[in-house]
Amino acid sequence: MNPLFEAAKEIQDFMSGKGWKFCIIGGLALQRWGEPRQTNDVDLTLLTGFGGEEEYIKAILRQYEARIPKASEFALRNRVLMLRMPSGTPVDVSFGAIPYEERVIKRATFFDFAPGIRLITCSAEDLVILKSFAERPQDWIDVENINIRQGAKLNWKLILTEIKPLAELKEAPEIINRLTKISSK
Repeated sequence: MNPLFEAAKEIQDFMSGKGWKFCIIGGLALQRWGEPRQTNDVDLTLLTGFGGEEEYIKAILRQYEARIPKASEFALRNRVLMLRMPSGTPVDVSFGAIPYEERVIKRATFFDFAPGIRLITCSAEDLVILKSFAERPQDWIDVENINIRQGAKLNWKLILTEIKPLAELKEAPEIINRLTKISSK
């Protein structure tokens, strides 16, 4: 069994058992929607809202080891809790709070990655949005590959509608321009 899938399933089972709202994003979601590539960690968005993050952090750190010193303080400052699963697999839990992140989690669906490994991942459209917002060179390659693999199934109207306020907030209109070009391919 793939240790990455096992780690994702373990953290998913933990969060589901708590009744928390979350979904897998990043490299594992890319394996579902785009061109699979090497990834060595699990990325999740956990809906915490603003102000209640400390309770989530405490509960998670009672179960899992932090990867960095002062992980709680780092997580409260940067909204990312960096964990290490018992298998050694790194897990990054991003704290979601804005309405867009709520919608990402509502649109998430399950996918069978392997026998017995059913994981909840963000939609292809949300993966495009998240990767384009990050704006790293590899993320743009991933966006292109998602577009190629998903083709006409991608809802570009949703993508462009959701990214517009995020790009405005980031003061990065070039994101919208680049996505508009990709969508016309």
